[in-house]
Amino acid sequence: MDNKKFILSLKKGNEAAFKKVYFTYYDKLINIAKRFNLTVLTPEDFVQESLLRLYNKRELLNEDVLFDKQLFTICKNILINHVNRENKIVQLNPSQAEILDEETDSGIFEERKEKLQNFIIQLPEQQQKIFTLHKLENLSYKEIAEITDLSEKTIANHIYLASKFIRKKIENH
Repeated sequence: MDNKKFILSLKKGNEAAFKKVYFTYYDKLINIAKRFNLTVLTPEDFVQESLLRLYNKRELLNEDVLFDKQLFTICKNILINHVNRENKIVQLNPSQAEILDEETDSGIFEERKEKLQNFIIQLPEQQQKIFTLHKLENLSYKEIAEITDLSEKTIANHIYLASKFIRKKIENH
């Protein structure tokens, strides 16, 4: 099956095509994930998330671009999102982490998370929704634009204003 026909069958939701992706790429994706030292995301979770994203975004596949390239772009984006997310969560270096016990550490994290949620709910409804989709669910401006029917420029403006508001709130606390 050529690339174009294969991608068209994926876009239509063809179960056999997805099975082929699963069996052809499972080991490759596991090996990619093992190269990264992720603490939250297991290689198996990475594969599942990659294939789920592929399925959910199948209508965005381009039949004029090699399937491998598109799949690996999805994988790269998932890895970047998780690395960024883990870097935000794990701000302590290992020597500091040993000093704090798990209760204290998770307590600090929970407290910060709670403060952030309190700041988010003070935002106007539209900013709240867009900020949450972008910063907490890691959706791109383009993905948010598709969901909300707003322009990417409007979304960027909402995120800028929300971030500015939250930064100011954090500085004052």
